[in-house]
Amino acid sequence: MRLFKVLSTGFLLLAVSQIKAQESAQKKPDNPVKCLNIKEGKFIRANYPEAIWHMTIKDNVQTEYFNNGKDYIKSTLVFVDDCNYKSIVMEKSDKNDPAQIGDVFNNKVVATQDNLLKINTKIEGSQFDVVYIKVK
Repeated sequence: MRLFKVLSTGFLLLAVSQIKAQESAQKKPDNPVKCLNIKEGKFIRANYPEAIWHMTIKDNVQTEYFNNGKDYIKSTLVFVDDCNYKSIVMEKSDKNDPAQIGDVFNNKVVATQDNLLKINTKIEGSQFDVVYIKVK
């Protein structure tokens, strides 16, 4: 019984020290926000394998790839300022995708941390936040 108490106490101390280490290892968001990180590169989303979804941005053209790259949505980007931009759908391969040619998404880079970018997107009264991971 004494061995059980010693082991239980040891595991509890180990768990607490791990939690403390993780808390201190977390970094703070960039201040100021590094909005220019969205202007060019390759991006993925957490918990989405690259084969399911990834995106490239180059020369103010954003291309989102789906279905192992077989389907795509291509948009033109118009930057209002460094942190705000509009993406206008110009082409798409999947006719069943709800995005329509001519749709305008209003985007704002709201936070960055190293290679992470949190984007707030608005379209037709709806809005949502997406976190991208810049891989290139």
